[in-house]
Amino acid sequence: MIAIAQLLNRIRWDKEFGRGDFQVGYYDRLEDRIVSVPFQELILDHGDHFSFQLINGDGNICSIPLHRVRTVSKDGQIIWQRPQEEQPS
Repeated sequence: MIAIAQLLNRIRWDKEFGRGDFQVGYYDRLEDRIVSVPFQELILDHGDHFSFQLINGDGNICSIPLHRVRTVSKDGQIIWQRPQEEQPS
């Protein structure tokens, strides 16, 4: 499976692949749920391979670690999903 950082870069830089409506779903620890945001709302720093930034409802910039990304969808179809962690038996 492609790493999430590579997928976000492909959406950003590959003009053919990047056509469409992309949504990124990440786990919000405070709300204890997956939050989906449009890809164009992400602030991606070329040198940062560990997180992206978002402007929250209060106008503050929040840093979201890439390990909290759970899904990426294109035109309503999930194209990437983080594997579920195995539960101990």
